[in-house]
Amino acid sequence: MPPFPLAGWLDRLPETRRPRLVLSLLCLLLWAPGLWTIPAGDRDESRFAQATRQMVETADYVRIRNGEVERNKKPVGIHWAQAGIVHALEAVGVPARDQIGAYRLAGAIGAWLAVIATFSLGRGLVGRRAAFLAAAALAATMLLVVETHIAKTDAALLATIVAAMGLMGRAYLSPATFGTRSAVWFWLALGAGVLLKGPIAPMVPLLAGVTVYVADRGWRSGVPWLRALRPIWGVPLMLACALPWLVAIGIATEGRFFAQAIGDDMLAKVGSGEEAHWGPPGYYLLSFGIAAFPAAFLVLRAVTDAWSNRLRPATRFLLAWAIPTWLLFEAVATKLPHYVLPAYPALFLLAGAWATDPLHRAAPRWLAWLGWASLWGTGIGLAVACIALPVVADRALLPTSLLALPAAALLLWGVTTAIRDAAWPRAVLAAALLSVPLYWVVLEGTLPHLRAPWVSTRVAALAAANGVPPERLGITGYHEPSMLFATGAALNLIQDGEGAARFLAGAPGRAVAVEGRQAERFRAEAARIGLSPRAIGATDGFNYVRGRRVAITLYAAG
Repeated sequence: MPPFPLAGWLDRLPETRRPRLVLSLLCLLLWAPGLWTIPAGDRDESRFAQATRQMVETADYVRIRNGEVERNKKPVGIHWAQAGIVHALEAVGVPARDQIGAYRLAGAIGAWLAVIATFSLGRGLVGRRAAFLAAAALAATMLLVVETHIAKTDAALLATIVAAMGLMGRAYLSPATFGTRSAVWFWLALGAGVLLKGPIAPMVPLLAGVTVYVADRGWRSGVPWLRALRPIWGVPLMLACALPWLVAIGIATEGRFFAQAIGDDMLAKVGSGEEAHWGPPGYYLLSFGIAAFPAAFLVLRAVTDAWSNRLRPATRFLLAWAIPTWLLFEAVATKLPHYVLPAYPALFLLAGAWATDPLHRAAPRWLAWLGWASLWGTGIGLAVACIALPVVADRALLPTSLLALPAAALLLWGVTTAIRDAAWPRAVLAAALLSVPLYWVVLEGTLPHLRAPWVSTRVAALAAANGVPPERLGITGYHEPSMLFATGAALNLIQDGEGAARFLAGAPGRAVAVEGRQAERFRAEAARIGLSPRAIGATDGFNYVRGRRVAITLYAAG
């Protein structure tokens, strides 16, 4: 295999004088493709974005609503962040309210802050070079790249957790020099996390704290790091960040928010696989090679060495950060890939420390082979899936998707040559930088150009082309949240074909979109009431949430 031509440059990159600028440029290259061009997805993304848009339109920044329905699941933090970005963009003349990319920016900015915090705060735990490698690996991780392209909470939540855990690590290693200002930032970060996703943010340092307390036999040696964090006034400060909104939402919903958010959402996920997202224990371990691509190979090689060095304070703290959080989510019945994302920065910091340690222990052969399987299997699989997806979904070959093969080959060549030379820092940076072309092909060259998955945008375009405003448009048989975001909160969601016929006959100028499974009932009811519907447009596609094809016809009164 020929040598990689950028090897020398990659070897010098961790020593750059502007590490935050380099990491910021890397984030931009990795996350920019598809951010504005991939249509709104189902279901969570469209629900979050639509709720924020209704906040902007109604200036009600307390209640969270999706159409006419209260969305009492998550706190308001991400909606405030998204609304702030929409207002800022519109203030400078960018029409952002109806653009899904504007709502995704909140998560992308949060992910960027998480990457910068991994480097800035991780230096005190593993050193500058290792923290730089960890931040670069985190930025390129497939799971985080996907989260930046979904307008919801988890990428922003990661920023608050990394900031809090980085500061907690400082308190653990050097409690005597941990000042009041650092403690204030620690509790403010957790307060922001509470506003984003309730107890998840404080849960991570709580589990880590209990773990190091037990590991250090804190009942004998004391817990100076806990005193350094100033919890006596810190916990009230954290709660004060969210308390005003919690009081306001409790009054506005007459307590329904707490009943539904805690009982119907959080506890339901613990006890059962909510919304068909059940997974067995071990789900996250089995999927790690894909979720952490392209740098999963390094974590797999580093884990045994990290465990062997668990008596080192920094290593012990990072293990206490990652392992309890990981095990907790493995035990929860509902499984979604992003649940364990808060553990990823700690894992990459451990991997970065291993990569920069010339005396590190070699990984067992079986873990090394798992690393190769993760790198090559996911790289080739992603390229093949990119080419096959347009063929399966649209029954056509998309020429730009073919670029996924050379992009994947470039990535695998660069990383493999670095691993062959045992140049582990170079391997990490090659994985991060050379994943950029592959992500561009997938996120910009393929997904936005698909036809079948983006049904809602085409139905909305049909209605607009025929001059039908949302308040005069009804739809039956296809009620995915992206339909509401594509048209607006005034869209009329109709239960069945009979209701669609009666809606169409109810007032002049109306139109109704009827999915094929409701067409017979629609026509029968139209005939019964003497209505002669006229088809003015049609489209079809694939409802990937339900796993079935749909055919939708737009009718006006004859």
